[in-house]
Amino acid sequence: MALAQGLAFCLLLLCGAANATNPNPWVSSYPMAEGFALSVRGQPVPIRHDMQDHPVVAIAAADLASDLGMVTGGDPMLLGSDDHAGSRQEVWIGTLGRSRLIDALVAAGRVQVGDLAGAWESFVITSVTDPAPGVKKALLIIGSDRRGTAYGAYELSRAIGVSPWVWWADVVPAHRPDLYIAAGIRRFGPPSVKYRGIFINDEDWGLHPWAAGTFDPERGDIGPKTYEKVFGLLLRLRANLLWPAMHQVTQAFNADPANARLADRYAIIMGSSHAEPMLRNNVGEWKGPAVAYDYAKNPALVSEYWRDRLRSNGGFENVYTLGMRGIHDSGIVGVEGVEAQRTLLNRIIVDQRRLLAENVSPEVERLPQVFTPYKEVLALYRAGLNLPDDVTLVWPDDNFGYIRQFPNAAERARAGGSGVYYHLSYLGAPLSHLWLSTVPPSLIALEMGRAYDLGARTLWVANVGDIKPAETNIDLFTSMGWDMEGFRRAGGAPGFLRDWSARTFGEALGADVADILTRHHRLNFERKPEHLQWWLPGERPRRSDLTPAHASERLAAFDQLVADLDRVQPRVPAPLSDAFFQLVEYPVRAAALANQRYFKTEAYETLFNAKPVTARKNGAEARAADAALKALTARYNGEIAGGKWRGIMAEEPADSLWRKYRLSPPVLPAATLTLPDRADEPVPSGAAPEATEIVRQAEAFSRAEAAADATWTLVPDLGRGEGAMAVAPVTAPMREQGGPALFYELYLPPGNWSLSLDLIPTFPVDGGEMMRLGLSVDGAAAVTVEVVRVTGDDGWVQGVLDGRVRQTTGVVLSGGRHMLRLEMRDAGPVIDAVILRRVAAGD
Repeated sequence: MALAQGLAFCLLLLCGAANATNPNPWVSSYPMAEGFALSVRGQPVPIRHDMQDHPVVAIAAADLASDLGMVTGGDPMLLGSDDHAGSRQEVWIGTLGRSRLIDALVAAGRVQVGDLAGAWESFVITSVTDPAPGVKKALLIIGSDRRGTAYGAYELSRAIGVSPWVWWADVVPAHRPDLYIAAGIRRFGPPSVKYRGIFINDEDWGLHPWAAGTFDPERGDIGPKTYEKVFGLLLRLRANLLWPAMHQVTQAFNADPANARLADRYAIIMGSSHAEPMLRNNVGEWKGPAVAYDYAKNPALVSEYWRDRLRSNGGFENVYTLGMRGIHDSGIVGVEGVEAQRTLLNRIIVDQRRLLAENVSPEVERLPQVFTPYKEVLALYRAGLNLPDDVTLVWPDDNFGYIRQFPNAAERARAGGSGVYYHLSYLGAPLSHLWLSTVPPSLIALEMGRAYDLGARTLWVANVGDIKPAETNIDLFTSMGWDMEGFRRAGGAPGFLRDWSARTFGEALGADVADILTRHHRLNFERKPEHLQWWLPGERPRRSDLTPAHASERLAAFDQLVADLDRVQPRVPAPLSDAFFQLVEYPVRAAALANQRYFKTEAYETLFNAKPVTARKNGAEARAADAALKALTARYNGEIAGGKWRGIMAEEPADSLWRKYRLSPPVLPAATLTLPDRADEPVPSGAAPEATEIVRQAEAFSRAEAAADATWTLVPDLGRGEGAMAVAPVTAPMREQGGPALFYELYLPPGNWSLSLDLIPTFPVDGGEMMRLGLSVDGAAAVTVEVVRVTGDDGWVQGVLDGRVRQTTGVVLSGGRHMLRLEMRDAGPVIDAVILRRVAAGD
């Protein structure tokens, strides 16, 4: 029975997305019994809100009116509480305790709000008859707090077909002149994760050039005009937190007080990155030498620097970052060694809490505070920090999407709870990924789902780089944070992609677009476009690890993907062509062209002497791919949406900055060396080489065996096959035997074969550095395979670049039939494939 349940769960993950697209629609283009007529023949009803309500309510009401206008073609009227231009039907938007309209209905018992009062960021949408003289019926959007009310307005916008990316990706909604809302009450919230947001980072190559040169040239920088669009996007995504842009190229967020005031109007909670305590942007605001940012030597100077910000911004809604690192995310300065740094960090946190108590609130334990043990700070945390119980621990990933540590039982019991700082974009070693946002949705769903199940539910922040082109992954990340259980019921990452594609481009295209994006992410998980070189900066160039046959297979897969894109593109409605280019066409074509350029150049170099005609043909194709990629990027920056996004997209490597973390510029063959060559090609001879490697994808198991409390489940679309196998639930306890098992029946050719496992480069879920699997062959006693995961070592470097960790087992099998059994020891390992390599004579 347990096995059947486990396999059924696998099938649910694979197939659940089929019903993910709005399975129970509550908005129709046709009248419904006792429903509410939101728009009839292109004329939407008026929208009314109390002018004394929170400013964000007025913003959301105005956006809803604009959205209704886009969808219906009409011009909805905005009314205040005291306006007497009554209508037979109206939309009323208000916050409990701040809207006289709503509060009067609640007091009179006309509407039941249940436990909405005091709830965090929650809202109801319902209707009521005869709410006021002259008004026959009202659709009510009632929020528990200011963001709850705003989210309610944007939820209605979503329901009528307005994408959160209506402005940021030019997703034009379909025209629907008639809109009817089904009867009933709908309750939303509270969110699964309390604080959900993004970190704008490494904005040098996209957001800043675009803002400075195109969107806000008068300012020539990222300022209130740009942040207003960011805040509006966050509300539409049901997010509530921003860590603002912090590179030196951008003026510090709080250098202009208008930014913080605007954030407050939009009800956006402001924080600062893991390396920027007390809302300070060190790169732009610390005016002394970097070495003076030293709490061991200059505590008074640094404290005053922090105190000034708390005095100016303490009246706003903030999440305060505690701790300290160096300027621009460098290591802590002033002391050396783990023990000395730990002692200093304990002192810093005590003093920061005192500053908060003196300048923001004496009830310091009620102020949201976070501590992120990022990079070397994780070692200090593990060595023992006196972190107050109310501070939220924010666990970082390794910058490539694999969470380094999850909260244990004691950490889950902390009053401050836990969170996650996650990277969808990164500038740093071993190679950056700043360009095309290719962290797979399946990996995000796996890791953030594990974090959620292990108690990280207080704060989620994603480093999103320049925002574009990470739109899909940002939407995925914030959707999980808003409603994790709903995300899972709708089919997880595959369901999300199908639903997102259908909502964005229409039901007729949804499955095809989702399929293209899924395959795009699978191919780029094997090697990111930003990682298309097999040497690290400072090393001598070398060939890729791919055989010519494998490289050809990879390029053929990209060719097929682009061919499928070409078949879908003509079916995209004309108003959505710009959106399709931004969200689908550019990333898919750009990744394909980058691979063509790299591997055709490699083939040119490899074959130039042996097969000059073939080599020159490859060289010409490499140059053509490079030219096409540059033209594609120029189109993004110059033509799309009438030039709206000029400067937003920079092909990697965009320049020579931060060279120790980025690709080397491609060296293409000279044009004269790609001309036709009359030399004779050698004639291939001989039989095909004998296979030296056998790959069995993890999901292709012969049978599975569940345990009472755990089972192996499929993580669809992760890895090199159809998916990878992971243990669920992630909270399953460790064991020495009796764990759920996967069985693989193997038939090997004559000879000896060494057995290895390809694992997704995840980290242990128990806070250590080792994961374990049980392995047995042909019924023999199981041996334990130990997988060590340490950030920064050679295994980690290869893992994040290759999208896999190849773990040797020491087992050698002879030719013939064998039964391999892989058994859970702990819930950390995620298996991608079983690998058998022929052992050469003498090895």
